[in-house]
Amino acid sequence: MDNMTKNVGVLTAGGDTPGLNAALRGLGKSAMYKYDLQLIGFYDGFRGLLHDRNILFDDSSLSGILTVGGTILGTSRDKPEKMEVGGKKQDMRDAMVDTYQKHHLDVLVCMGGGGTHKNAYSLMEKGLNIVTIPKTIDNDIYNTDVTLGFDTALGIATEAIDRLHSTAHSHHRIVVVEIMGHNAGWLALGAGVAGGADVILIPEIPYDEEYIAEAILERSRSGKHFSIVAISEGAVSKKDKKREEELLHDKESAKDKDEKKKAKKKLKALYAEQVNRSQNLSQTLENLTGLESRMTILGYVQRGGTPSARDRLLGSMLGGYAADIIADGNYGNMVSVKGQGIQPVPLKSVVNQRKTVPVDHLWIDTARRVGTCLGDGTI
Repeated sequence: MDNMTKNVGVLTAGGDTPGLNAALRGLGKSAMYKYDLQLIGFYDGFRGLLHDRNILFDDSSLSGILTVGGTILGTSRDKPEKMEVGGKKQDMRDAMVDTYQKHHLDVLVCMGGGGTHKNAYSLMEKGLNIVTIPKTIDNDIYNTDVTLGFDTALGIATEAIDRLHSTAHSHHRIVVVEIMGHNAGWLALGAGVAGGADVILIPEIPYDEEYIAEAILERSRSGKHFSIVAISEGAVSKKDKKREEELLHDKESAKDKDEKKKAKKKLKALYAEQVNRSQNLSQTLENLTGLESRMTILGYVQRGGTPSARDRLLGSMLGGYAADIIADGNYGNMVSVKGQGIQPVPLKSVVNQRKTVPVDHLWIDTARRVGTCLGDGTI
């Protein structure tokens, strides 16, 4: 182990996530009490690194933050390679390297989701030593079993479904509840199973409205005059999925710029239509079943508030382990959860990949076993 004093920079980027402050505390306190590491925080993600908006962490600045939601450092979605500066997008990585060198940093710790890991890797390509910590309520970062913030969001979404049961039952309604998850259905699937949703729709399994309507009518015929539909915001119907694949094929096989432009325009229109997919599904189900349907979007409430005990534990462990590998000079890695342990995995193995729900996953099997409709007609 290298016993020399090291200067460690840290930032949080992307969406705010419960448990980030626990990770900052775990990193900072481990740096202070176990190792001779000096921790410098940069406000508002990569933009704070660019403009050198910083705080020198000490014991008092890390006190009392374990239970606080969000991130005391603030965050942003700025991309180092395409940052809005002076009214246009510019590659500002060299300026960030200057900030890194100005503070004589030995390593920069980046806490964030898939986009943050990609951005961190782009800075690593500029010669910076990087360590990352995976956080996102979507739980879709590749090469880690779980991400920071997922457990809290799962609990919030599950509680929301619990609460919707009473109003759906009282008014004999279909209630469609939209849960976060653009490209991966972990949150909707987990909350749907835990909350006893009758229908669960996720991006990995394109759905057919007719199958869903029949499942709801079957419940009605058996005397259950309400249904809860948990839908991931990225779930898509079979017909829209097929249309998207056709347009993507047209775009790739276009023989000239005009054909490619037309395909792109049609794709853009399709994606615009899909923004209201949950509302459209709610109306379609009402038309197909004759039952009153209502839709609610949980939105940002899923990633707000006090982090769960599990996320506080996870954040503390991830932050502490990050200090371990920094002290060892083991850079270029993401701190990953594997089974019951934590280990470093190469950052290169994480970027440009996404952990989606396998269609044979135990949670999907569990949903089917208890009679939950997944929209594909499979029992």
